[in-house]
Amino acid sequence: MTRVVSTRAELADRPDLPTAVVMTMGALHAGHAALMASAREIVGSDGCVIVTDFVNPRQFGAGEDFDRYPRTLDADVEVCADAGADIVFVPSVDEVYSRAGTPAAGITVQPGDRGDILEGASRPGHFAGMLTVVAKLLHLTRPDVALFGEKDFQQLVLIRAMAQALDFPVRIVGVETVREPDGLAMSSRNRYLAPAARSAAAAIPEAMRIGQAEASSGARAVEDAVRRHLMSASSSAGVSMDIDYVAVMSGDLDDPPSTGTARLLVAVVVDGTRLIDNVPVHLGGEKGDQ
Repeated sequence: MTRVVSTRAELADRPDLPTAVVMTMGALHAGHAALMASAREIVGSDGCVIVTDFVNPRQFGAGEDFDRYPRTLDADVEVCADAGADIVFVPSVDEVYSRAGTPAAGITVQPGDRGDILEGASRPGHFAGMLTVVAKLLHLTRPDVALFGEKDFQQLVLIRAMAQALDFPVRIVGVETVREPDGLAMSSRNRYLAPAARSAAAAIPEAMRIGQAEASSGARAVEDAVRRHLMSASSSAGVSMDIDYVAVMSGDLDDPPSTGTARLLVAVVVDGTRLIDNVPVHLGGEKGDQ
């Protein structure tokens, strides 16, 4: 049976078993359920799967959607129960940041240079807030394994780097992006999209497939192909589609190799809703070879 807890003491009151954690901000969907299924597979039927459900105010910038971010706790618990999670940790802001009034207030985990590009360039402070809460939740949940979706690829790279740099005794596992039938990456923010905007958003995975087909011609050709398709889709969609970035980078978010596996990362604001996605690309291979 899935147990819902909200305090540090309740969370700590559990047997010493192989443990996996899936960290979420709620508004759960099939992508989160896939993370839980992978967690169960890793720790086995006798292990413990913990899901954290916490909308972290410190990773929302000024003017972002913290207040309107969907909070669907009852439905979230059902998703967790159906996926076989053992514990759902639903702390308050005070429970997570209860030491905010001490001299330690204001201490955060800084992401370094890789936190200043892509999402970090558009959302200053986002990754410091994200890494800080992930570090706190890793301490509180004490997992052997923590699973994160590849859709938030920059986040995954930074969490891995933090865990290694700060000697967290945890294995960080990335899980492949779960997609809608038309290819759009599943996201809690998809529910913001009105029908016309939702239809237009399908241009994002279409553009990435077109970009992948140009990988034999190099990173710049991939980026140009994606931009052309998104700009064409924007002009005919009837809703605003503002491209924030289209970038091909290495798997560690450095300059892409001239040949070999790289990552295509995209951010588009569709009718006011920010959507991000990414796919692997194999540069320098045969045209369309992925």
